[in-house]
Amino acid sequence: MYWNLAVLAGFVFVYSVFAGRLERTLVGGAITYIAFGMVSGTPGLGILQLDVHAEGLRLLAELTLALVLFTDAANADLGVLRRSLAIPERLLLVGLPLTIALGFVAGVAIFDRLDLLEVALLATMLAPTDAALGKAVVTNPSVPAKIREGLNVESGLNDGICVPILLLFLALAVGEVGKGPTTGLVLGHFAEQIGIGAVMGLASTMFAAIAIRFAVGRGWTSEIWLQIPVPALALLCFATAQATGGSGFIACFVGGLMAGALARRRKDELLRSAEGIGDTLALLTWVAFGAVVVTLPGDALSWQVVLYALLSLTLIRMIPVLVCLTGTGLAFDTKLFIAWFGPRGLASIVFIIIVLDEHLPGTATLGMTVVCTVLLSVLAHGLTANPFAAALGSRSGTSPRDSGPQAPPQAKPVKGVDGDRTVSGRDLGAGR
Repeated sequence: MYWNLAVLAGFVFVYSVFAGRLERTLVGGAITYIAFGMVSGTPGLGILQLDVHAEGLRLLAELTLALVLFTDAANADLGVLRRSLAIPERLLLVGLPLTIALGFVAGVAIFDRLDLLEVALLATMLAPTDAALGKAVVTNPSVPAKIREGLNVESGLNDGICVPILLLFLALAVGEVGKGPTTGLVLGHFAEQIGIGAVMGLASTMFAAIAIRFAVGRGWTSEIWLQIPVPALALLCFATAQATGGSGFIACFVGGLMAGALARRRKDELLRSAEGIGDTLALLTWVAFGAVVVTLPGDALSWQVVLYALLSLTLIRMIPVLVCLTGTGLAFDTKLFIAWFGPRGLASIVFIIIVLDEHLPGTATLGMTVVCTVLLSVLAHGLTANPFAAALGSRSGTSPRDSGPQAPPQAKPVKGVDGDRTVSGRDLGAGR
């Protein structure tokens, strides 16, 4: 245990020292994390011997995704989002269902040993995009702000939308659903997941805002401890929604949007610790994923698996996006950019772990297809993120003014909390 801890801590330290340089290259981020996990794990060098059970990897991936969704939503520019809401609306309401449908059709044609419900599960697991893998694009100032915000909202909400769909198909596959009205079950479960998730996210964030404003106004907290509430709030949104039958991912994204709207003055400072924790958890998740990948049985890999993975990252994603963006007035190269950047990652990992626990007949094929798709996505989207973003920025003539919000002015020192440097009582309060 301690040797594994030493290896992981050493890798986190080394990567953090060189992160700024590596992230400007083609091999930064998840590519490096997975490569380290595969090389250092068994049967690689064997210096990292992780016994990662499904439940442990699922929890790590869920917490990582929760923090990433919360901070990405909090960093969203709501002014830009209001002006370009048509993009995420079309991607979620039209593009996402079309992606699942096209993935189902392709799966039926390719996999002759999977039944229809297993193919439906596969199409749903690979439909949502990953906010963590897409971070290189949605934070790149070369990409026009409306495109960044549209992709950010899509990746923030599509995994939460897919959860009730996945659970329904899974219940049907294992025979837990009778012959009752399927349509009513779908709509009821979907509304419950989305509604409870949104309510819990809003309620948790509002309670946190009132509490922080009250404590800061009376000098009851300190500068050091003000780094803790945001990551704790993200986990609170996720856990309360999951515990009450809602979608924790929806709760985190909705709560993050509200937190960003309330904490406008020194948002960057409040979110810095949560972003750092989220990046560290993402690193550990991908290292663990890489270490687990090398132990998978090779006989599950087939040409059908590779073909479906390639189609999932290209035609199955790109055709629905191009269709749903028709009539938006966007240039064709911009539509292609949005269609291409649909990385698969943490959400798909969480979903496949849920499905693997049920031991369906096609478990091996489903698992290998998701793993292959995620690995190809990490490689393909990681290598193309920076060059494609720079190319789009040069063609669209993106300027610093167009690229998004500028750094907010520093708030004046406020006495009474840990000296004379603190967060104003209004920073996560009434939003005035």
